[in-house]
Amino acid sequence: MEIMGLLIAVTVVVFGGLLVVAGMRGRLAPAGDPGEYLRSLDEREERGDVYDQVLAEPFLGRIVRPLGSGLLRRVASLTPRNHLDGVHRQLVLGGMAGSLRAEELVSLQVLAGGLAGVVAVLFSIFADPSPRIGVLALVAMPLVGVLAPRAWLARKVAERTKAVRNDLPDTIDLLAISVEAGQGLEGAMQTVCAHFHSPLSEELARTLKEMELGLPRRDALHNLKRRTEVPELSNFVLVLTQADALGMPIGRVLRTQASEMRTKRRQWAREKAAKLPVKILFPLTLFIFPAIMVITLGPAVPGIAGAF
Repeated sequence: MEIMGLLIAVTVVVFGGLLVVAGMRGRLAPAGDPGEYLRSLDEREERGDVYDQVLAEPFLGRIVRPLGSGLLRRVASLTPRNHLDGVHRQLVLGGMAGSLRAEELVSLQVLAGGLAGVVAVLFSIFADPSPRIGVLALVAMPLVGVLAPRAWLARKVAERTKAVRNDLPDTIDLLAISVEAGQGLEGAMQTVCAHFHSPLSEELARTLKEMELGLPRRDALHNLKRRTEVPELSNFVLVLTQADALGMPIGRVLRTQASEMRTKRRQWAREKAAKLPVKILFPLTLFIFPAIMVITLGPAVPGIAGAF
């Protein structure tokens, strides 16, 4: 019965937390395409008055969203501004600034830590563990709940950085070919965006939109460097802006950068191959060597035991 009560309590707590998070995200998710937003306004006008629109919303929209927005405001008011700026910077580097706010991630950390603390207390009460295990659960579970969202964000940033670095040589190759074929730099970037579907092509498309809105090319490329913080891409942007300022042929610069990036890609491959023996040592020691020892010495164990 104690185990059943613990399972029921954990289920209720986790389900409540998921409802609050879903309501918070649904309430404070930033707007995407402006055209889509305007179309949604037209659809709302066609539906009827505000009362009918509220009744048409699901349960999460009518009940849980106000709870999530209130929690978000409280957490944001108590969090230092520099910490929120750092989290927002990580979201930009991870490519999730348009779908997740820094306040939401911090609120998720607080909520996850609180839920983990409640689960740890319930575990200590109903499961009746040893004092050492109980104290360890009370300390470790809230800590894991607080750190898990940031670890997930750090992994997203690392994956996006790796994807940008891997796509950079092919992207510069296509830019060089397009420019040598007679296109301008903006046209070459549009060609890359049409043929590649990757984080780097998304950033180039955003750079093109900034230039279309009137931002100078130098500033748009500088924003591209700030949104990615990949050393190879930052070096490429620096060389490109210098060539643009000095009036050098863009095609020649792109061809040189493409050759250099292909050389760096070969160096990355050799570096990964050099790290492979060290990485394979741990599974070899933990899993393969014990099995070999059991197969090799297993038949001799009865004879050795009989001799003693």
